[in-house]
Parts: sequence; structure tokens; C-alpha cells
Amino acid sequence: MSDSIKRIGVLTSGGDAPGMNAAVRAVVRACIYYEIEVFGVYRGYDGLINDNIEQLYVRSVSNILSRGGTFLGSARSAEFRTMDGRAKAYENFKKHELDALIVIGGDGSFTGADVFSQEFDVPVIGIPGTIDNDLAGTDLTIGFDTACNTAREAIDKIRDTASSHDRLFFIEVMGRDAGFIAVNVAIGGGAVGMIVPEHNWSMEKLIKRLQKGAANQKASNVVIVAEGCNLGGAYDIAKEVKKQLDYYDIRVTVLGHLRRGGSPTTIDRVLASRLGVAAVEGLRKGHSKEMVGVINNQIAYTPIGQAIKTEKRLDPEEFRIAKILSI
Repeated sequence: MSDSIKRIGVLTSGGDAPGMNAAVRAVVRACIYYEIEVFGVYRGYDGLINDNIEQLYVRSVSNILSRGGTFLGSARSAEFRTMDGRAKAYENFKKHELDALIVIGGDGSFTGADVFSQEFDVPVIGIPGTIDNDLAGTDLTIGFDTACNTAREAIDKIRDTASSHDRLFFIEVMGRDAGFIAVNVAIGGGAVGMIVPEHNWSMEKLIKRLQKGAANQKASNVVIVAEGCNLGGAYDIAKEVKKQLDYYDIRVTVLGHLRRGGSPTTIDRVLASRLGVAAVEGLRKGHSKEMVGVINNQIAYTPIGQAIKTEKRLDPEEFRIAKILSI
């Protein structure tokens, strides 16, 4: 065990994800358990640059376990991408006599953490907090389960309308360049099809799928569109489908940032709590420049560079199941 870790800073960066508060809470309580002082950095890397830092205590994280978002605030810092900005951040890091930094965020946040750690030899541990679930080195990222549940609930409601009026709905979900949310909500929401960035769908294939659904007299049709797919956004796809299948009454719903908010699910709360404790314990054991994750229900540490650069692939079995169930 390392006795050199006496003070730890924690920040949330990038897009918010349900469960970030639970992770901060776990970091704070684990630090106090191990008699380490913990400091919250507000507004992400901008807070580190502008010295928006204060010590946190047990009462600082009271009643935040169930809250979505992040009470520390988050931001994408353009200044931190510059050497001068990171130098300012390091000055404040030393001013508060911090020994290590825990960064909760996605690949952009981890890229900054990795560079900062290398330039100034700062021990850093990353906690994966992103609804996209696109980081290698962990089966799930914080916020993914909640985002899937929020999207699935919306789809269930939309399906009621689709069934009542015999409509075809294209529902666009977030996920940037990853289709993890789309695949999960397509299966959970009973979609007739899903269009994700990882698979190069053609309009011809989509038309055939919809024609098959019509032939099977499906009462409603829902197609899930991941925002980064090759055919464009949901509105573009719907417009093209209408040209070829004009008998469909087509509607489009873009769920957008609706899925970022809300109270985290139990799965996300437990995951965030495990990772928060593991981040603190990892620093005490000498881990640095690593992301902590859970693989096969076991805590795992992965070099941050590897977590960012390794492509996390969709499970082909989920595609097979979705295809069987969409008939």
C-alpha cells in the first residue's frame, strides 16, 4: 500500500451521466474511510484551471445517490487542451497539495487526464462515466443502464400511439459513434429494426424489412436509429422511406438529451459505487494512468490509452436475437 496518497482531487468532465453523483459519493466516502482528504473540483478541468476547488466531507455528498447529473458540474474545457491551460491546472493541483486525481468521464476526459498525468507525473485514475458504453476495459459504463431504461420507457409509450394509429415510428437515440444503446432498446422495446454505426445498412435492406413487417400485419412498427448511423438522422431516413412506402403513416421522435437525465438505476448506482471505491483503492496500491472498470463482475484496471483506443465491439449475439424477434 502507498502511504504517499494523502490528498485526492475528484472531478467530473464531459457529458453528464446518471450515476456520476454516486461515483463521487463513493470516492469521498472511501477517502474518508482510508483517512485521505478529498477535494472536489467544480466544472471539470476548467475548475482545475480556475482554482474552483474545495474540500469535501461526508455531509458534502449527502442525499446525492439518487440524483442524476453531477453536483460538481461538468464542462468541456478548450483551455485544458493547451499546454498553458494544463500548466495552470497543475499549479492549482500543487497549491492544494493534491497527490492524485480521479477523473469521472468518457474518452475525451480520459485523453486529457492521460496527457496531464504524463506531462506532470500526476497519479490519475479514470472512472468511466458515459451513457455511450463505448470504452474498452469495462462491461458497462456509468449511466448506460439508466439511459437504456429511459429510452425503453419512451419507446413503450410511443408504441401505444403507433399501435392505435397503425403508424411507423423512427426513434433516434444518442450514442455518438456507438450503437450499444440502440441495440439494447431495440430488443427491449420490440423494434422491427435498428440502424447502428457499426453496421452499414442500406436503404434497400431497410425497405425490405419494413415490407416484411407489413406482410406480417404488424400492428405497429418502430425502428431505432443510432445518431451516428451511415444513413443519416431519423428525419432523413423517414423522408426516404416515405418516398418508397407511401402507404405508411410515418412519424419521427428524437429522444436526444432526455436520456442523459433522471435518477440512476440500481445497476448504475451499484456500478458507480464499486468503481468509486476501486479508484481510491487503486491509487493506494500504486495504480496510475489507468481506468477502473468491471469485467465479468470483477474489478479490472486498464491503461487509459488502451481504454480509449481499443474499439469496443457490439455483441453479435444481440444482433442475432434482435433479427429473430423483429419478424
